[in-house]
Amino acid sequence: MAALELKQQLKLSQQLIMTPQLQQAIKLLQLSRLELLETIHQELETNPVLEESQEESGEAEEPGAAEAAAEVAAEVAAEPYQEVEILEKVREDFDWEGYLDEYNTGTPVLVETDPNKEWQSYDQRLTVPTSLQDHLVWQIRLSDMSDEEREVAGLIIGNLNRDGYLDASLDEIAAMGKVSTDMVERVLAVVQLLDPVGVAARDPRECLLIQARSLELEDDLVVRIVEHYLHFLENRNYPALIRALKRPAPEVKAAVDVILSLDPRPGSRFAEESTEYISPDIYVMKVDGEFVVLLNEDGMPKLKVSSYYRHALTEDAELPSEAKEYIQGKLRSAAWLIKSIHQRQRTLFKVAHSIVKLQADFFEKGVSHLRPMVLRDVAEDVGMHESTISRVTASKYMHTPHGIFELKYFFNSSINSVLGEAVASESVKERIRQIIREEDLARPFSDQEIVEKLEGENISIARRTVAKYREMLGVLPSNKRKRTSWGE
Repeated sequence: MAALELKQQLKLSQQLIMTPQLQQAIKLLQLSRLELLETIHQELETNPVLEESQEESGEAEEPGAAEAAAEVAAEVAAEPYQEVEILEKVREDFDWEGYLDEYNTGTPVLVETDPNKEWQSYDQRLTVPTSLQDHLVWQIRLSDMSDEEREVAGLIIGNLNRDGYLDASLDEIAAMGKVSTDMVERVLAVVQLLDPVGVAARDPRECLLIQARSLELEDDLVVRIVEHYLHFLENRNYPALIRALKRPAPEVKAAVDVILSLDPRPGSRFAEESTEYISPDIYVMKVDGEFVVLLNEDGMPKLKVSSYYRHALTEDAELPSEAKEYIQGKLRSAAWLIKSIHQRQRTLFKVAHSIVKLQADFFEKGVSHLRPMVLRDVAEDVGMHESTISRVTASKYMHTPHGIFELKYFFNSSINSVLGEAVASESVKERIRQIIREEDLARPFSDQEIVEKLEGENISIARRTVAKYREMLGVLPSNKRKRTSWGE
């Protein structure tokens, strides 16, 4: 049996280690503008050496203070400038399909609204909107229900989804409240007639039926259509609806107009999602016939090192060694933060300028002239790694003459044309949107007909790709878009 023994062995190896400073630079690079502002304000609160510069104050510098601070930060400033990048080796199981989808999924255009529009006041925007549950509970409290019925109503209200539909069955609610199913059904009928009418319905047909009956119309034609012929409305097959009802077309049309005025999602107007307003990171403006790139510095604090702590590092200041060591550490952290922010802004400007140069036709003529472009194109143009371009374009927005776009919007895959020239996928989507917008609603184009029209415009694309782009644009199929004439 071999004996166990201890041995020492020297081994030389290379290892990539991400320093805290590099991690901070990478983190700042991929932050959005609002997240960057929040990070800066947090640093201002936690780092006493860091403070916001007031350029107009013109405060005097302590003699020798600047030299002392510069001496501490010299090791940071002396380092050569390097772009923040991480070389990533592609794994064998890399998801190429998901990688390509990144270019195919564009961000919707955010077109500017009327500049003369009157905005809500600050206090109105801070008001917390009333939720659907709160609105219904308030009505239940004002009703003449018994305590037990109010408890059951609370269980019903607590099981509503964001559209106002009941997600739980009557048996489940009865089991939770330890009451009979008949009682739950009685309370449910009361809740469904609260404002908004039709809430707590179990499907769209029941929701519309509750609303139709609440109108108390003399003619029951609206109720009959909702109860038995809703599928004809779904397919807009009005001639079949008229034949099934055996009523004149004007009467059926009037009933359909009433149904279309009903709300199939009564709880949606109480959605608690707040609107997030986008503040663009970059402005692109045309000046003297050329497009100029400007970084949005509005509200961005100008950071500097506090003169008080710089004086504390001078030889005249009598501080314990522990205090000086603490100040030096905070000074290094402040210097790295300021350097990382400047590096982020320079990188963002270079990438934005490259995008404007490579997508010149888009800025000049619009979305239909967007050319195919991938991260590698910009990376080669500015001399950086693709991972750096990916991080710097994440959650960043650009204000252009054609609206506000996410930087990722400008990176899209190419589609071959009949003559061999490449066309950007976003341009094809825009062309599909225009074709559908100009179609005859009495005979809308099918996906195959759209393919044929695009081929006539030198764009080669498969039918399933048209269907995919149409769904991404939120456009229904041709049989759902059709508008049938009512006739007389």
